Amino acid sequence: MRLDMPWGTLSAVDEGRGPVVVLLHSLAMSGEMWRPLIDRMRDDFRVIAPDARGHGQSTWDGEPFTVVDLAEDIAALITSLDVAPVSVLGLSMGGSTAIALATRRPELVDRLVLADTTACYGPDREQAWRDRARVAVGMPREEQLPFQHDRWFSPGFVAAHPEEVRRVEKIFLRTESRAHAAACHALGAFDDTERLATITCPTLIVVGEDDYATPPSMAEALHAGIAGSRLEIVAGARHLSLLEDSRSWPVVLEHLRGDGR
Repeated sequence: MRLDMPWGTLSAVDEGRGPVVVLLHSLAMSGEMWRPLIDRMRDDFRVIAPDARGHGQSTWDGEPFTVVDLAEDIAALITSLDVAPVSVLGLSMGGSTAIALATRRPELVDRLVLADTTACYGPDREQAWRDRARVAVGMPREEQLPFQHDRWFSPGFVAAHPEEVRRVEKIFLRTESRAHAAACHALGAFDDTERLATITCPTLIVVGEDDYATPPSMAEALHAGIAGSRLEIVAGARHLSLLEDSRSWPVVLEHLRGDGR
């Protein structure tokens, strides 16, 4: 699926039939990051997994963008398909995008899953993300992989599932460095903490127990800020918790189906 945007072309995976679930990927990834979950979900849901600007198959005009801009892109996609309201699952950058979408266009979102994410990276976020942006463009992408491995997955998962690690690596390596850096700046500027109370749709918050990129304390802040939300901690998992541990999927799918609420 492709959608013409003022900044270029938004590309998205579109598979399956049923209630629509939009999956939003993490930094320097693409919609194909979600492939294992897409394959599990497409018999029961219509799964739409867009690529953010400059990520995956989406083009980009090279101009700076914000997390709110990314949310507006998703709003345009949902509106163009005439399928609102939809469920939205976002991880890391995708989770921040989902928060920005739900707080500004609540009529488009009927359920949220926020995985390994935050509404704000803290008081030193701008400098920290400027540093990350410099690395994104200043270091060959292959040389960035050790840092990414340690954040994405636990050492045990890396050792036991090298094929999945390599699959995710390939997506990262294909991501344009300039877009990666622009997204870093966007995350450094994002703070929707004061807007969390406006989220009223059923919300599930998931975090890896050992995620140090967006640690459980950040998930707990989301849980405290979103009334009626549910918090699930994935034992032993790091930042890509939903890829690391498929045992977390039943609670996610239960939430997306609306079982119990």
